[in-house]
Amino acid sequence: MQTKELLQKVTQVLEDMKARDISVIDVSRMTSITDSMVVASGTSDRHVKAIADELVEKMKASDARPLGVEGADQGDWVLVDLGDIVVHLMLPRVRDFYNLEKLWSVTEGNRESATVPL
Repeated sequence: MQTKELLQKVTQVLEDMKARDISVIDVSRMTSITDSMVVASGTSDRHVKAIADELVEKMKASDARPLGVEGADQGDWVLVDLGDIVVHLMLPRVRDFYNLEKLWSVTEGNRESATVPL
């Protein structure tokens, strides 16, 4: 499955599960680890876990098996690694604290935002 198609499926699952403030960041020029990061918020630790569980199930059904899931036992920050896409599902307070969008959206040389519109 192509990265763009997978990204659309990921964002659709997040929207269906009522994730908030979905942000897609193109990090392909900044790291070789992944091409895109998706950051979204849940309203509670149970909501974050439910979003992660649904995302994992939908990706498996689409033959896009996750390479790993971290933080599912806690629920304040769950990371789902899909290879070309890494999904960060966070509680709003955790998201505000780590501010991944700012960290990954600004490149050192040109200070241009790498955020991709949905």
